[in-house]
Amino acid sequence: MAFAPRGPEASFFEVLDRHRASLLADPRGAGGEPPGGGSRLASRFEDSVGLQMVSHCTTRKIKSDSPKSAKKFALILKILSMIYKLVQSNTYATKRDIYYTDIQLFGNQTIVDNIISDISCMLKVPRRSLHILSTSKGLIAGNLRYIEEDGTKVNCTGGATAVAVPSNIQGIRNLITDAKFVLIVEKDATFQRLLDDNFCNKMSPCIMVTGKGVPDLNTRLLVKKLWDTFHIPVFTLVDADPHGIEIMCIYKYGSMSMSFEAHNLTVPAIRWLGLLPSDIKRLNISKDSLIPLTKRDQMKLDSILKRPYVTCQPFWRKEMEIMADSKMKAEIQALTFLSSDYLSRVYLPNKLRFGGWI
Repeated sequence: MAFAPRGPEASFFEVLDRHRASLLADPRGAGGEPPGGGSRLASRFEDSVGLQMVSHCTTRKIKSDSPKSAKKFALILKILSMIYKLVQSNTYATKRDIYYTDIQLFGNQTIVDNIISDISCMLKVPRRSLHILSTSKGLIAGNLRYIEEDGTKVNCTGGATAVAVPSNIQGIRNLITDAKFVLIVEKDATFQRLLDDNFCNKMSPCIMVTGKGVPDLNTRLLVKKLWDTFHIPVFTLVDADPHGIEIMCIYKYGSMSMSFEAHNLTVPAIRWLGLLPSDIKRLNISKDSLIPLTKRDQMKLDSILKRPYVTCQPFWRKEMEIMADSKMKAEIQALTFLSSDYLSRVYLPNKLRFGGWI
């Protein structure tokens, strides 16, 4: 195709190739086996899609003649009128753009964000169909080329630099890659360190993505588009803490707030590559590098363990129980205790070569 692999020999990817074959054999890609309006908050879980809004759920009414909801009714009409003009003129605006059209009226950005989500849910259409775009914060690097809606050709193989995730994922076309896998990196600092270590070239061909913490809509849409287009394995690299697990779950299963758009956002085929709580003991990481779970961490972990999708992920549950029992968490940076480049030189290559994902 368009790229010549410069990384490991073909035999390195044997386990990855078998994993991909198993994903293609199971269209849902959601198995947990090891390799080898107010209505927006009412969700159900389906392992092939993720969290979805239930068909019969509690709703709330907003009336123009009610003192309690008159202002919100007016704001909804205001934004609907702006959406109408955007669609009629075939132009786009960001949520920030809409907020700045009348700061005094809207009060704060959160109000605008919530109303747009309510409208999207109410009309049962993706936000981009309303011609409203989100400002992207994510980055992408590695073996990928595509053409943006305006005809701009983008090449993500720039070595130590990354490309911003496009603001209109629906508009990108002609995606080309030879990548064997996609690696989602939780934190920007880790992503940048992997770029500095030339990871994309050493593990070529591959694609790296980061949402810089909790992913924005465009980063989630991009990961979904990569999966739908290429059906290559998608892995996550997150901290061994409840927050990292939560972020991984958003990519894989979605969030309650966006459950009405789960089909467009979730990738149930995603696997947890690291950092696994069991890796902490296996690698003999120093206790000085570990952090005690806070009360908030413990509450978050308990909440995740009670979620319906954890029942079909016994290996995930086991890892979370290890964390709960130890009452400790670890950041990916704890691996630097072993060596400064341990993550890119040893940890990730071994995980990818020998199937160390769940």
